[in-house]
Amino acid sequence: MSAKTDAVVVIDGKVYTLSGYEDAEYLQKVGSYINDKIAEIDAVDSYRHMALNMKNTLVEINIADDFFKAKAQVEKLENDLAAKEKEIYDLKHDLISNQVKTESTEERIKELEAENKELLLNKARLEATLEDSLLDDKKKS
Repeated sequence: MSAKTDAVVVIDGKVYTLSGYEDAEYLQKVGSYINDKIAEIDAVDSYRHMALNMKNTLVEINIADDFFKAKAQVEKLENDLAAKEKEIYDLKHDLISNQVKTESTEERIKELEAENKELLLNKARLEATLEDSLLDDKKKS
């Protein structure tokens, strides 16, 4: 486990020390994120004069909104990834199936070529036999 890290951050003009097992840069990023959310609320004129607890609630709602949107995005990406993995699996299965068919077809082609060669040899023998037979018949006549 990593050592505990402390980082001093400024949030809404106040200095805080954040502690955690993440690096200081990450803790600074968290503090900056919260500070940005507070600045978003403060940027709207009608929210500037709200009570502090109401502003804090709005900041919390905005952070929760970001969280749920990010969570939904992660779920969507995970589903997309699962669909892509299934598609890759199916494509690999099709590839293997087609390779087996190709090998089988190549073997059948070799068999047919050998059969064709044998048939051509038999044809040549039969033609030679027929020619000899016709020549013998001519000689006898």
